[in-house]
Amino acid sequence: MNMEVMSRDFDQSGGGKRGGNRAAFFVYIMEGLESMAFISNSASLVIYFFSYMNYSLTKSSTMLTNLLGTATLLSLLGGFISDTYLTRFATTLIFASIELMGYIVLLVQAHRSDLRPPKCLSITHQCEGASAGEAAILYTGLYLMALGTGGVKAALPALGADQFDPKKAKQLSTYFNWFIFSLTIGSILGVTLVVWISTDKGWDWAFAVCAIALLLSIFFISLGNPFYRNNLPKGSPLLRFLRVFVASFRNRKLPIPENADELHEIYQDKEDDNLHHEILQRTDQFKFLDRAAVIRRTEDDDNDGSNSGSEWRVCTVTEVEETKILIRMLPIILTTIFMNTCLAQLQTFSVQQSVTMDRDFIGFEIPGPSVPAIPLLFMFILIPLYDRVFVPIARRVTGIPTGISHLQRIGIGLVLSAISMTVAGFVEKKRRNVAIQHDMVDSQDALPISVFWLGYQYAIFGAADMFTLVGMLEFFYAESSAGMKALSTAISWCSLAFGYYLSSVVVEIVNKVSGGWLANNNLNRDKLENFYWLLAGLSVVNFGVYVMCASWYKYKNVEMIKKDDAST
Repeated sequence: MNMEVMSRDFDQSGGGKRGGNRAAFFVYIMEGLESMAFISNSASLVIYFFSYMNYSLTKSSTMLTNLLGTATLLSLLGGFISDTYLTRFATTLIFASIELMGYIVLLVQAHRSDLRPPKCLSITHQCEGASAGEAAILYTGLYLMALGTGGVKAALPALGADQFDPKKAKQLSTYFNWFIFSLTIGSILGVTLVVWISTDKGWDWAFAVCAIALLLSIFFISLGNPFYRNNLPKGSPLLRFLRVFVASFRNRKLPIPENADELHEIYQDKEDDNLHHEILQRTDQFKFLDRAAVIRRTEDDDNDGSNSGSEWRVCTVTEVEETKILIRMLPIILTTIFMNTCLAQLQTFSVQQSVTMDRDFIGFEIPGPSVPAIPLLFMFILIPLYDRVFVPIARRVTGIPTGISHLQRIGIGLVLSAISMTVAGFVEKKRRNVAIQHDMVDSQDALPISVFWLGYQYAIFGAADMFTLVGMLEFFYAESSAGMKALSTAISWCSLAFGYYLSSVVVEIVNKVSGGWLANNNLNRDKLENFYWLLAGLSVVNFGVYVMCASWYKYKNVEMIKKDDAST
């Protein structure tokens, strides 16, 4: 993207001074730097827990998935604050500062050996574990990092999307593609450069690099402040949802008028400084909620022309439809969770697989946690091809501005994730057979099988992530109302959160039901391939459910009214 292209982009605030790609450029930089820090730890912390904090293999995997799940779940807090109290820019700065504090705490612990348990030299890993104090320091740093990145994940994508015309789906689609492209570049640097630093130079150096990256990201996002179109908080979306349910219950005995014009609506908000005022059109689904917009008439109302009751008795059609949108989104969220359960395995068990394999590459030993660079490299190649080649071609065929619909894009990713898990099972079967054939089941030496065998499952999942992750961010932002953009972006990340949490539950259940497929601290004695194939089968079932939910979903109908033309 060059500056000439940036200067031609849409600017809602007028005068060409705010909005467009010029403003989004600073968002791209921050996303890359923040992702470099967070993703490097997502890929490698399981090794830190196992080798430096002396937690067991299963405990290390569970700790990491719980951490990642919490980080994405906390994006709901960031989204709520951004929509209700602060601008996206202010929310991003606050949570990025919290994340920085987390890296500083981890840096101090990694640098001082007296804050960590003694190094474990036992093959069976029967060593002294972390004390209560050491664990407290670790968890403080981890969850400050999780809280910070959660808030950034909610506010930053919405801040960038706010710079574009909401009526132009093509612009928003391109933005989200390049946003994930920036995330990908940062992630590649994280799982290569930062992971190499942690492996070769030490974890204190790696955490220091992460802290510096957060400092730079705060600096760059602040530089862009003069160019941002900042949202004005519109009050709590959660409170609006509650009001709709309360009002619909209180008005449950009132008839719903056939003519939608007879329902309550406000066509202009004089306190709203946005150029356009969004009006959501009435839909037929969940008609019982329409009663919340029924105007109650009394004799006094007829005399003074006002509506009776408080805001807890009557809501606007837009508020009712905003609630319907959230309800319609829930099945989509639920059916994307399982894909992220599969993703969690590639960030835990597959990293542990890589440590047991031959990681030599032209004389350089690849750090095990750097293996996730493979799907990221595929995303690095595929995202520009998708945006610049596939979308224009598909647009000519389908007539859809984004080439294919958001839900179609998500569905393609779900199919690819099932294929990835199937391939992962066959690769693990081959890896374990090599260990058995060479009598290396209990050996800590690298097996004579290249780590690049893991590239097959990673490459397929990289393509799946490109379709589903970008599709979800775009879908939830585009479909949400103006008053819940950041919260909806956070909801898309929550699919990741519940996927990680479900991963921990699935591992525990599988261990109990299977008799110990994953119970050993030795992958050569486990039956990880069976676990992968189980995930593949469940992914197929999940896709079938998703198809039904996507077929049922109704896209929102929006009328954008200019303030000068709006009537009260």
